[in-house]
Amino acid sequence: MFLVTLEDYKDLTAFIYKKSGIKFEDKKRYFINKRIEKRINVLKLESARDYLRYLKFKDKEGEEFQELMNLLTVNETYFFREFSTLEVFAEFCLQEIADKKAAEGDRTIRIWSAGCSSGEEPYTLAIITREMLDSPDDWNIEVVATDIDQTALDKGREARYDDRSVKDVPDEYYAKYFDYVNGFHMPKKEVRQMVKFEHMNLMDRLTMRKKRGFNFIFCRNVLIYFDEISRKQVVDHYYIALNKGGYIFLGHSESVGRITTAFSIKKFGRNVVYYKG
Repeated sequence: MFLVTLEDYKDLTAFIYKKSGIKFEDKKRYFINKRIEKRINVLKLESARDYLRYLKFKDKEGEEFQELMNLLTVNETYFFREFSTLEVFAEFCLQEIADKKAAEGDRTIRIWSAGCSSGEEPYTLAIITREMLDSPDDWNIEVVATDIDQTALDKGREARYDDRSVKDVPDEYYAKYFDYVNGFHMPKKEVRQMVKFEHMNLMDRLTMRKKRGFNFIFCRNVLIYFDEISRKQVVDHYYIALNKGGYIFLGHSESVGRITTAFSIKKFGRNVVYYKG
């Protein structure tokens, strides 16, 4: 089997970090090795050093780097994942924002699902928003779903899911918002139309700066792949992208407070959430 030397591994992962902000530790060497081997064979190269040279000097449009990122990013997700977080969003945060907007005559809700993988999270957020708002068709609801993995985004746009993806969908929600088509579970058209998929590298500062006007940002179990510097850079952009009063949701093992003091804290029962004050 082809093996990446420790020196080549460090150089390759340093290049990946510079381009994507994703940090791979030495213990991931076997994981990286297997995936790089695939790309070296496809390109008919002889070594990891040749592959790194290819990435640096021949991959002008970034197409090969994208192929590599598609292999390296792990897409472990399913509908209604981390249900307790979704409950806080649905029963408290969404209601608060919707009531304020309705009182102001503004019936627009914008949600950003960053690191959306194959689409289960953004479709879940679309379903919850439709379910919780009175007369949802009278609202302009947009869920922007972004990820660095083009293959995952294509799957999200296709919106065809296996049994595992829908295992935690409440029965009443499944009956109302899903169709079973040719052996796959598909969100209904009115749900799919709410979600807009976009390719995005969270380390791309120019693209990140264009993101504005969101009421909610979900970035769950994404920042765990970044180091401290990259996390702060991304979360600082999130702060700018949020409207005043907007909420940010990270994964259970992540904390906004450990990254930045810019966000304010609010308690809903036993749950602590972060918002832009």
